Amino acid sequence: MFKALVLREAGDGKIDAHVEALSESALPKGDVTVAVEHSTLNYKDGMVLQGLGRLVRRYPHVPGIDFAGTVESSDSPRFRPGDKVILTGWRVGELHWGGYAQKARVKADWLVSLPEGMTTEQAMAIGTAGFTAMLAVMALERHGLCPGDGEVLVTGAAGGVGSVAIAILHRLGYFVVASTGRQSEHGYLKGLGADSVIDRAVLAIPPARPLDSERWAGAIDAVGGTTLATLLTQMRHRTSVAAVGNAGGVEVKTTVLPFLLRGVNLLGIDSVMSPLGERQEAWRRLAEELPLDKLDAMISHASMEDLPELGRQILEGKLRGRIVVDVNA
Repeated sequence: MFKALVLREAGDGKIDAHVEALSESALPKGDVTVAVEHSTLNYKDGMVLQGLGRLVRRYPHVPGIDFAGTVESSDSPRFRPGDKVILTGWRVGELHWGGYAQKARVKADWLVSLPEGMTTEQAMAIGTAGFTAMLAVMALERHGLCPGDGEVLVTGAAGGVGSVAIAILHRLGYFVVASTGRQSEHGYLKGLGADSVIDRAVLAIPPARPLDSERWAGAIDAVGGTTLATLLTQMRHRTSVAAVGNAGGVEVKTTVLPFLLRGVNLLGIDSVMSPLGERQEAWRRLAEELPLDKLDAMISHASMEDLPELGRQILEGKLRGRIVVDVNA
């Protein structure tokens, strides 16, 4: 038997979430069984916990899109009992049972080895949010961004993706501008490495014209909506925006002029289906380039019992940094 946070459909169309004891025979098919040690909370987890977006199609369901732990058994030559592993993405926690449990069973192809020197707690302090931030930095670099080019904007900066992105960019030598609507977080963001902080309201005003004054050498946008439309008009010539989220809306009202007259690139970052080689490179770089003291400053801890309430709070923009879930607490 093992403990898991189980979601069940209630009669009123809502979702009930309770920690339950399950038999290992209830686990879905897969070739690797993992004793989960830590998980985390992402925006998508908040949606799943609230039953939003039709991300989960079948109940009962065990959520949690990330986990890290130790291999218990394996039918794959890639892993053997005792190996430390990480899982992010692959629709785990949505279509497949996830990491809010003391055990998980998944396909070996979905797992990556825990980088040397990193703990499972640190891996989940990073989680999908930090992994996505690293993918965004890598995409901007591939499209020409270099330290010294100018200001790099991070929107939704106090969230998980933004927090890790700021710490990485600062470590790599970029001049980082953080955008947030919470004045109380300015000190937190500067502690992570932001060189300056701007109010998100500045970017939340719909663009007055197709092209504004050039400012940003690069951007990582977790907001979408009007914010993305506005910053596209402010990008410098032949620069790029990495789009990682839609906390501010999925519709973007813009024109083609930033792309045609300034050669701006809009880079979509898909962390869910990222191929193995890219995943391994991102985790290698996270282990080397994300300062652990900055990571520690982002972390809050939680148990599985805390997750339904924390899921509501993350959707309301009330959380900052990263939540590490100890599934054995």
